[in-house]
Amino acid sequence: MYHASFRQLQSLVLIARHESVSRAADAMHVTQPAVSLQLRTLEEIAGIALTRKVGRNIQLTAAGEVMVEFSERILRLWEQAGDELAALQGVTSGTLRIGAVTTAEHLLPPLLVPFTLERPDVRLKLQVGNRAEIVNMLARHEIDLAIMGTPPRELRTNAARFARHPMAFVAGPAHPLMKKRKVALSDVMGASLMVRERGSGTRTAIEKLFRESGHPLNFGSEVSSNEAIKRMVSAGLGVGFLSVHACALEFEAGLLAILPMQENPVEADWHVMHLSDHPIPKVAAAFQDYVIENGQELVRRELEGFSKRLVQQRKPR
Repeated sequence: MYHASFRQLQSLVLIARHESVSRAADAMHVTQPAVSLQLRTLEEIAGIALTRKVGRNIQLTAAGEVMVEFSERILRLWEQAGDELAALQGVTSGTLRIGAVTTAEHLLPPLLVPFTLERPDVRLKLQVGNRAEIVNMLARHEIDLAIMGTPPRELRTNAARFARHPMAFVAGPAHPLMKKRKVALSDVMGASLMVRERGSGTRTAIEKLFRESGHPLNFGSEVSSNEAIKRMVSAGLGVGFLSVHACALEFEAGLLAILPMQENPVEADWHVMHLSDHPIPKVAAAFQDYVIENGQELVRRELEGFSKRLVQQRKPR
C-alpha cells in the first residue's frame, strides 16, 4: 500500500460517490480510461477487488468500502496540512466546503462574496440540496459546514444562530385573498396551500404555527422545490409558504406578494454548524466566525435593500 498515490485514492472516492467511472472522470476533468487505469492499479496494489459492476452502476466491495473510508481521511488530512502550512505564513487558504439547504442559497451570496474577496487564496465548494441531502453530506464528511434552519437531531453538531429567517404566506397579486383587508389561517387552509416536504425548515415552521393556533395539519400540496411552488403560486394555482429570501426576485417583478396576515411573516433562526466530534479546517472555522459576527447585519441590509426597491417600484410615476 506504500505505492498508492493520492490520484488513485481520489479516483476511488469519486467512483464510489458517483457509482460510475465516466462520472468520476468528468468530476476529475480527465478521460474515462485514465480513471479506469487508476482503479485497476489501486486494486493491484491492494491485492483485492475494490469494486464490482451491478447493471450500469459500479458498487463497492467490502474491501472497497474500507478503502474509501480511509482514502477520504487521507485526502482530507493532506488538504488540512496544506491549510495549516498556509496559516503559518499568515494566509487563509484551502477549500471552503459548505452545504446549504435550498432555501438558503439566496442567503449565501452576500455572506460568501465579501469573505472570499478578502481571502483570494480560498477556493469554494458549495453544495445545495434539501435538508436530508445536506445532513447526509455532513455525516459523510463531504462538507465541513452546513447552513440550515433547525440543527439535525440525528447528528451531534456544534450549531450557532447567526440570523433571523423570515418566512411568509405568499400568493399571486391577482389571488382573491389579496383583496381582503385581513387574512386568517382558516382562509389560507381553504386556498390550496402548497408547502415543502417534511423535514424542511419552512415545513417545520408552518407545522409549528398551525399546531400552536390549534389548526389541523391539512395542506393542499407537498412540493419538494421552492421554484416549483413559486411558479405554481404565481400562476394562480394556490397559496405558498416560503422563505422571503427565496422570493425576493418574484416580489420585485410583481409575480408574488405577501398575504395581509397577522402571522406574516413568521421568523425562525438560521444556524451554521459542524460535527462536534470532528475538527474543521481553519478556512471553515474562519468562515463560521465570519458568519456569526456579520450574518445578521448582512441579512438585514439585504432585506432592507429589497424593501426599498419594492417601495420605489410601487410608487406612481
